[in-house]
Amino acid sequence: MWYWLLKHILIGPLLRLLGRPKVEGLQHVPADGPVIIAANHLAAIDSLYLALVLPRRITFLAKEEYFTEPGWRGRLNRWVMTATGQVRVDRSGGSAAADAMAAAAGILDGGGIWGIHPEGTRSPDGRIYRGRTGVIRVAMRTGAPVVPVVLSGTDRVNPRGRRFLRFAKVRIAFGRPRYFPPADRAAVRVATDTLMLELAARAGRRYVDHYAATFPASR
Repeated sequence: MWYWLLKHILIGPLLRLLGRPKVEGLQHVPADGPVIIAANHLAAIDSLYLALVLPRRITFLAKEEYFTEPGWRGRLNRWVMTATGQVRVDRSGGSAAADAMAAAAGILDGGGIWGIHPEGTRSPDGRIYRGRTGVIRVAMRTGAPVVPVVLSGTDRVNPRGRRFLRFAKVRIAFGRPRYFPPADRAAVRVATDTLMLELAARAGRRYVDHYAATFPASR
């Protein structure tokens, strides 16, 4: 209930007012069954805009910090994540990665939509960075189609380091579903790189073959 209340009444109208989102290709998202939404990552509110424009419910794997952050902001994040059914995971690596993959597979096995930003973190400069392979591994494991999505303008609505949201034009473009049959480890890496290159081409942004978390920002 809270998911739809937040989307249509409490938060959604404000997001529409601020971003006036223009949506393209929404017909490429299957009306039912498991789907993986793989989008570039520009701002903290990217997931909110995806939830806003998708007619179906979308679930993300939310990092542990959203549930443990102290203070009023931490309490608000924790409530929103819990109320909207986002899945809490430890993303520190090792066995936690396997647990995260199992959680994602569980969402898809239930016929739901799993949303993921394969870059793993926000782009420091708007470029598209190397993707983590989890999205392709889960797609191969479950048979779920991957719908590539390009977001633009969300970083202007929600600039990094700024406390308040701003008015800016948001664009969200959905591509055709991609299917990935089971393959070996090398093919997983190639498929992940191909997906990220497609996102970069569709976004008209430069692709950087390094992980965003370890590569210095530059313009």
